[in-house]
Amino acid sequence: MAEPTTTDSAGSKVREEAIARLKAQGAWNTTMDRRRFFSTAAAGWALFAAAFGGLASVFGAFMAPRVDFGKAQTFRAGSPDKFQPNSVSEEFKISEKVWIVREAEKIVAISTVCTHLGCTPNWMGDEKKFKCPCHGSGFYGPRPGVEAGVNFEGPAPRPLERYKISLTADGQLLVDKGQKFQEEKGEWSNPESFVAA
Repeated sequence: MAEPTTTDSAGSKVREEAIARLKAQGAWNTTMDRRRFFSTAAAGWALFAAAFGGLASVFGAFMAPRVDFGKAQTFRAGSPDKFQPNSVSEEFKISEKVWIVREAEKIVAISTVCTHLGCTPNWMGDEKKFKCPCHGSGFYGPRPGVEAGVNFEGPAPRPLERYKISLTADGQLLVDKGQKFQEEKGEWSNPESFVAA
């Protein structure tokens, strides 16, 4: 920092005394060598780059899907005969996040993820509906004249999703969670979204 220039004698004397005190304390440095300037600037840029890199990695992790591609997307649910008509099996609710629902004429694999904010609804057998505990969305269970999984109360904007379901050569139900079917897109009529009972 350069020493200030003065125009009047009274003011210059006060300034000179102040500068002398700062120099005595080591706080007044009139010279800064290039090495110190560039090392300080380099450290500042390094700190900025580290902070920006950390922010970029957090944003990148947020944008990347959290899917375990190593885990199999298919599983066997057993023989169709083990599911009673107009019933909901919760056997795979925790392990696979799927309900196996047998309606009067077909068997479907319904996702246990609420279409509102992703909570897990509960099957209320006495009321024949899936009820989300988070925000109160309700979805029909198997009943005559109504498709299981259709939303009818609460904030859920659309029905629950279904997974591809088929029969293996040995007559077992095979659920493929890699393929979903949405009612609002007209995909529930796709023969791969159900198995005839």
